[in-house]
Amino acid sequence: MRLLLDTHVAIWALVSPELIPTRIADLIADENNELYVSAASIWEIGIKFALGKASAPPFSARDAIAYFTEAGFLSLPVTAAHAAAVEELPPLHADPFDRILLAQAITEPLRLISHDAKVAAYGPMVLSW
Repeated sequence: MRLLLDTHVAIWALVSPELIPTRIADLIADENNELYVSAASIWEIGIKFALGKASAPPFSARDAIAYFTEAGFLSLPVTAAHAAAVEELPPLHADPFDRILLAQAITEPLRLISHDAKVAAYGPMVLSW
């Protein structure tokens, strides 16, 4: 299975795996699955880390690239086709990072893993809890 990890899921997989339920953790650990992290997630991490808020990711965007690569996650660039697909999404969620991840999941196709109920509302392509 080809899986796209939402930003928070990719971070949790590295630093707080106890936050991920067993059925999702098993998918992430399954060597037969291809795990992707979007360039949009790196961008999101960079913005939030630079702001230095308490809710910021625990590492910088540059470090995220290294950590995700070391974990075996594949990098998914944002393409023009992904960007264009955003306009076809229903307006269920306004977060631009989540919307580009959803567009990527639809376009590639991939299953998006997220713990965001607003993202899960987009349908069965989203694996959530």
